[in-house]
Amino acid sequence: MKNNCSFIATILCVTILSISIPPRAQAQAAAAEVRVDAQLQSQLEAVYMQWRSAMIKKNYNLWSQYTAAHKQITVKNRILSEKRSFPSSIFALPAAPPSVTGLKAVRVESVGATASAVYFGKVDFGVGGKPTDNVLQLQFVFERGGWKYSNADFFNLNLLKKERAQLQGGNMKFVAQQGFAATGKAPVKPIAINGAQYIAKVYVYCPGREVRLKVNKISDHRYQNNQVAEVVIGGARNGLNEISYAIKDLEGKSGKESLSIRVYLMSTVKGVKPIKVYEYQLKEGEKSKPFGTGHFVVGPKEVKRLSGK
Repeated sequence: MKNNCSFIATILCVTILSISIPPRAQAQAAAAEVRVDAQLQSQLEAVYMQWRSAMIKKNYNLWSQYTAAHKQITVKNRILSEKRSFPSSIFALPAAPPSVTGLKAVRVESVGATASAVYFGKVDFGVGGKPTDNVLQLQFVFERGGWKYSNADFFNLNLLKKERAQLQGGNMKFVAQQGFAATGKAPVKPIAINGAQYIAKVYVYCPGREVRLKVNKISDHRYQNNQVAEVVIGGARNGLNEISYAIKDLEGKSGKESLSIRVYLMSTVKGVKPIKVYEYQLKEGEKSKPFGTGHFVVGPKEVKRLSGK
């Protein structure tokens, strides 16, 4: 879904996502009362303020100090997979990450070494227009003696007007869902890569389905009822490359919607169009198989086209 923060979804150092809540999740609000731990909120906001300051000041040392270890590896992997410079590309933002000043904390909690702070209000990404009331979730991990920034998710409520109105009226049912809770399980550190031979992107269109992908046993991807292209971590390599996937129908869907899985090679030469090297496609009415493995090759022909010759 496009919105006033969609540009940030392409900037890996922030990874703020714009997503909508699937119907099943909307109906499954947690029974427990939502609470705000004021002391924890103060601690987490201090960490986020330092992390945000590092982004604004382009201070790598400060960024490293307040960013969770798994996040640091994820960010570096993404930059190297796109053949961009590190660490300068961390701070290649058209605008600063949003401030939480002026937003209402509606759920703040910790479970084990993880914490979640959920805010409601006019989340402003500084890209123009008039911000509307939406939800911002900040996630943290406790490591190296303190809380570290882990991730942020932006929930655009433009298509969830009922839920927006409930929050505006003080009804916290929407943020009582389990997806807004602290997970209690710290993210696993990904394998660090050294670079990529060729930039690659995986594109998935999967209405009514969940698709999980892995490229070359390194790059993991998950899609639910959406249309998204993501960078392949580690990129494509010379010769044979592998893609494996698992597909399942989402509740309430027929499982016969159209589906596309594609892999593209991306050139660093201006004007050279992406090269489609893999495709698995279903027309509307066709049933998908639950699992599959495919391959694509990067050979002399593809390399020549990427060079623009």
